[in-house]
Amino acid sequence: MEVPRPPPALGGGCRRVLTALLLLVSTATLSATKIPVSPDCGKPQQLNRIVGGQDSTDAEWPWVVSIQKNGTHHCAGSLLTNRWVVTAAHCFKGNLNKPSLFSVLLGAWQLENPGPRSQEVGIAWVLPHPGYSWKEGNRADIALVRLEHSIQFSERILPICLPDSSVHFPPNTDCWIAGWGSIREGAPLPHPQILQKLKVPIIHSDICSRLYWRGSGQETITEDMLCAGYLEGQRDACLGDSGGPLMCQVDGAWLLAGIISWGEGCAERNRPGVYTSLPAHRSWVERVVQGVQLRGRSPGTGARGEGFPGAGRS
Repeated sequence: MEVPRPPPALGGGCRRVLTALLLLVSTATLSATKIPVSPDCGKPQQLNRIVGGQDSTDAEWPWVVSIQKNGTHHCAGSLLTNRWVVTAAHCFKGNLNKPSLFSVLLGAWQLENPGPRSQEVGIAWVLPHPGYSWKEGNRADIALVRLEHSIQFSERILPICLPDSSVHFPPNTDCWIAGWGSIREGAPLPHPQILQKLKVPIIHSDICSRLYWRGSGQETITEDMLCAGYLEGQRDACLGDSGGPLMCQVDGAWLLAGIISWGEGCAERNRPGVYTSLPAHRSWVERVVQGVQLRGRSPGTGARGEGFPGAGRS
């Protein structure tokens, strides 16, 4: 395309001024999109299957990662820092000493088309909680994943916050889950595998314990678990969502309340999803992961409600 030339009155001096202004504008644009080494956690920087869920938007959940096994999506996880991911321990059952089988895909929205701004990095090692006993549905189903090298933050790759001791999530608190798991039992997420999201309310621990009651002396819902979802079923996490986040927004930041752990079937009536409580294991995560960010409630934000199972314990 031919660009019209400026009239003679502009002259060289004006052109130099115009060039300088353009440089200033481009520099300002670059600085506006530059991501600091330690960005604020839990705050997506928006760009201009879960059963019964809906498509998320690009960069809506920039801390959700895909844990790949032999190049295929296996579990989900949440980015805590530029070197650490948190997920469910059961994702590594039988393969704990084989980190080379796994990698972590960050910044993806469509799994089949991660895009040039996604990053894939190997796993250096996996640290399951010392209290986990490698049986499905057991307590302490949480593991920390050390990446082979530091990743670069971007609009699509950001850390999530952990809740500090001031935060409690009472029953009926609306939170969200996200993942690339099956959309129902036996039905994988279809092409192009867009990250799914679903709003789920916290369920009172007493109600959940009764629903999963196994008989005296066989406590199924332990003190470090919490339940979320719908008693009527139809909407829930499913196979492939394990390890992904249960996220609740507090004072403008997204906090990691729990980790998708287990359930009976997918979206079955009176069988809500069961999650590993992050507050129950917060002190352990803090001891292991340097630089993890905690967030709480601002003073004067009102009643905090009652805690959920395991809140504040380790």
